[in-house]
Amino acid sequence: MSKPRQPNGVEPEFSEDDIQREKFGPRGVPGAPDPAKMTPQREKKTPKYIDQGHVS
Repeated sequence: MSKPRQPNGVEPEFSEDDIQREKFGPRGVPGAPDPAKMTPQREKKTPKYIDQGHVS
C-alpha cells in the first residue's frame, strides 16, 4: 500500500525557505539574529482584525 497523500491546499509544516533559514541563518550567517523588524508606519497600516472571507 502506498502512503496516504495530503489533499491539495494543505501547507507543509516547513517550507523550503524555513529549512534554508534554519541551516544558513536569516542573512546567510549561521547563528546571526534576524535584523528585520516592522516599522511603526507599517504597524499602523496593518489591520488588527483580518476577515478570512466566506467560502462558497
